[in-house]
Amino acid sequence: MIEVKQVTKLREFIRFPWKVYKSDPNWVPPLLMERTEFLDPKKNPFFDHAEVAHFMAYENGVAQGRISAIINHAHNVFHEDIIGFFGMFECMENYPAAEALLNAARNFVKSKGMDTFRGPVNLSTNDDCGLLIDSFDQPAQIMMTYNPSYYIKFFEQFGLQKSKDLLAYRIDVPKEAPERLKRGAELITKRGGFTVRCANMKDFKGEVARIKEIYNDAWERNWGFIPMTDREFDHLGAQLKQILDPDFLFIAEKNGEPIGFSLVIPNINEALQKIKNGRLLPFGLITLLLNTRSGAIKSLRVITLGLKKNYRSFGIDAVFYYKCFETAMRKNYKWAEMSWILEDNMAMNRPLENMGAKVYKRYRLYDKTI
Repeated sequence: MIEVKQVTKLREFIRFPWKVYKSDPNWVPPLLMERTEFLDPKKNPFFDHAEVAHFMAYENGVAQGRISAIINHAHNVFHEDIIGFFGMFECMENYPAAEALLNAARNFVKSKGMDTFRGPVNLSTNDDCGLLIDSFDQPAQIMMTYNPSYYIKFFEQFGLQKSKDLLAYRIDVPKEAPERLKRGAELITKRGGFTVRCANMKDFKGEVARIKEIYNDAWERNWGFIPMTDREFDHLGAQLKQILDPDFLFIAEKNGEPIGFSLVIPNINEALQKIKNGRLLPFGLITLLLNTRSGAIKSLRVITLGLKKNYRSFGIDAVFYYKCFETAMRKNYKWAEMSWILEDNMAMNRPLENMGAKVYKRYRLYDKTI
């Protein structure tokens, strides 16, 4: 018999994925310290505008799965929706347990007046989200999801239906930057009268403020997009500072005004994958440092590219791509992932395909009418 309990003490909840993935070589264990802080309402500013309930399923007293039910008030206000979300879903290959968990999360958001059940999001679309639906033979890039293939069957059996697919592109770093891209970047920069520089880590606070200015101007009512609050933005900046390579944070300026930015980060999942127990101490930190400082990381993730509305036709994105190629070649990276991108965002998909990038992973968000 399956029993579902709402939990507030999250030690077992946080550690449960190790049970699901103990034999999966492609799973990248999270850091326990980071997951604990992420789910702490006192430390994660997401909880300033959200309600979250966590559930675990047990069969004969043995844990079988977990899930979080999420009411993201910021999303519903911004999009004028009445949507409740689910996330943090992990489950053994036990459909009755999965069904009980999904029902518990659905019933929670229904009790809050929601009319649609959507997920998985962990905890919002500003975090990792979507169910991996292919390429299960490859580990996830940093801040992207990974899951067993049987989750697809569980979700579909429960009656969840595709809402939107999110794409991840892969591109190899060439030995030389494409000449056409190089010439185009030089011409665009000269004609546009703007400059592109790397981040100044001595003025990191100021750089975050400039990026926030661009981000705020670039807000769009894109499907699933949620503007971050100042607290969320500053919190994310503090987190990324720990893994950021300033040579991969590009800022475009015109007459002293910040007009665009591009953020690329090393895929530290390549190092985290070697810390099997999720603990930095006593030996995990040494492992992490050895694998980040020795040049062992060979891939990058292009996380975001933002342009102020008045400068979107300048071709600045092409300049960012060229700068990224140039720096990746110099630093001996082998390939990069661009993710995630909405399947119907042709303004992003076409340029990537024109550069030779290929879709190599898909992530799916599901809906169910309550």
